[in-house]
Amino acid sequence: MLEPAVARLLAEGEQHIVLAGAGGWLGLATLDLLEKALGDRLDARVSCYGSAARTLTLQSGRQVVQAPLTELPKLQAQRIWLFHFAFLTKDRAETLSEEAYRAANDAISATVLTAARALPVEALFVASSGAVTKIDDPQASPAMRLYGEMKLADERRFAAWAEESGRRAVIGRIFNITGPYINKHAAYAIANFILDALAQRPIAVRAPREVFRAYVAIRELVSLILAMMAAEASGVVHFDTGGTVLELGAVAAAVAEALGGAGVERAAVTEAVADRYAGDGAAYAALLAHYGITPVPLDVQIHETAGFLRGRHS
Repeated sequence: MLEPAVARLLAEGEQHIVLAGAGGWLGLATLDLLEKALGDRLDARVSCYGSAARTLTLQSGRQVVQAPLTELPKLQAQRIWLFHFAFLTKDRAETLSEEAYRAANDAISATVLTAARALPVEALFVASSGAVTKIDDPQASPAMRLYGEMKLADERRFAAWAEESGRRAVIGRIFNITGPYINKHAAYAIANFILDALAQRPIAVRAPREVFRAYVAIRELVSLILAMMAAEASGVVHFDTGGTVLELGAVAAAVAEALGGAGVERAAVTEAVADRYAGDGAAYAALLAHYGITPVPLDVQIHETAGFLRGRHS
């Protein structure tokens, strides 16, 4: 559920919520939260767009129609709040040529930008990535650096839109999140850990270096985004997701404790250079406090994510 005050703000408002990239993890989780806040008014208050026309199915069983992203500029609605989740992520940068990857993301961003300019968009959220901080990191993979470079270009593109139009842009660099609709389970350590614990297998942490991560719940993040979109009529605001920074061995131990797992097997640390992928936790905590958003503790995040994964892997 969204933060109660945010859910009330949304339910009592008149904004039309647009999800560009509705079929991905962020999009589906946001749509689910909007359903809980809006109920029977969901279809009237929310429009979904993605790479192709299809039907999205929520945990409740509700089905929502997703239109092709190319149809977005034709939307007939007023007072739009636009969530820009549409983007080919790092895994696609690993499989496509650099030229194809750049072209695909440039086309997506151009479509969303055209819509933002043509439609009565009051506020827009850009789902950026912590990968922006890895652009010049020699330890990062070429795919991570390319992904980060293109996310930074997106940040700048939509910040310029807000400044030129006198509207509101909220730009969030997302590092590590948890919660329902988590996908690409092999790519996310915490999903792997939870699946091991649910199967009563020892949680295996194989990284030969220290790996530091910090997690926030998707419902906490979306509550913050909505509060920030509502706070001001214009201007650009940037933030990083935060959370408590933990080494993966400690994350695995937290998962095992929360779910009653079969323990943790941590490989020996043999490499000196650590892998850190986390935002400014103090600044993020201050934002949550400022907007009255209650932080979701890690054990609760684990249970909420496990509840979703249990249904998918039972």
